Amino acid sequence: MRVLITNDDGIDSPGLVTLAHVAADAGHDVIVAAPNQQYSGYSAALSGESENGVVKTSPGRPDGLREGIESIAVHASPALIAYAAGLGAFGQRPDLLLSGINLGPNVGPAVIHSGTVGAALSASAQGIPALASSIAAEHPKHWDTAHLVLTRAFEWFTSETQDARVLNVNIPDVPPAELRGLRAARLATFDVDTDVVSQQIDKLLFRPFSSHDVHFEEDTDAGYLARGWATMSLLRSHSHDDGAVVLPGFDTEREGARR
Repeated sequence: MRVLITNDDGIDSPGLVTLAHVAADAGHDVIVAAPNQQYSGYSAALSGESENGVVKTSPGRPDGLREGIESIAVHASPALIAYAAGLGAFGQRPDLLLSGINLGPNVGPAVIHSGTVGAALSASAQGIPALASSIAAEHPKHWDTAHLVLTRAFEWFTSETQDARVLNVNIPDVPPAELRGLRAARLATFDVDTDVVSQQIDKLLFRPFSSHDVHFEEDTDAGYLARGWATMSLLRSHSHDDGAVVLPGFDTEREGARR
């Protein structure tokens, strides 16, 4: 299968290398097409530069990427890269899209804002199975742990039918010997100190809250991750929740007949 690797941290991020090698080790045809600059927090925004009517690209290759794996820098947000890939902008339409490995976790409500997750949702909306992955550190040290976890997650991901869902994987930055395992987990609901929120908004510090400012349930993705577990969660994007409530409606012709 053809696998496209992208992210929101940019073409120089080491997370691309680990993710690309996981797919290559499984015997797939891999291409890296990642933003030319950081697009963190862009969610599924379609933003970028065009040249002669197509999305602009330039040479780019993360350090350590194996010879034989194609790599380009794309002047666009990760969701636009996924969208363009689905239209054949980077050669053959990918069979799978892998996004990450993001520098920092994407758990709980943070998935809404994540460019890493946004790329995966954009692919999924086009019928391309997608996986988003993140490691819980700004400067990770244990890429061997990430490779271990994602190899197992990727095995499951490629053996199951993915019906418009995105697999979201979060990995603790710990040595393999300290990894407690891999758990399926629901998304956390954060309880944030309102004084901290006010201070950050006042200072225009739009960044993730520090861990001591946020409280979350232990049996969630954030809770497991904090205790040394890697987590997997399934996300849906463009689906109508018809089981929630009965929505009202009206028929224009019938309304007119009553008058």
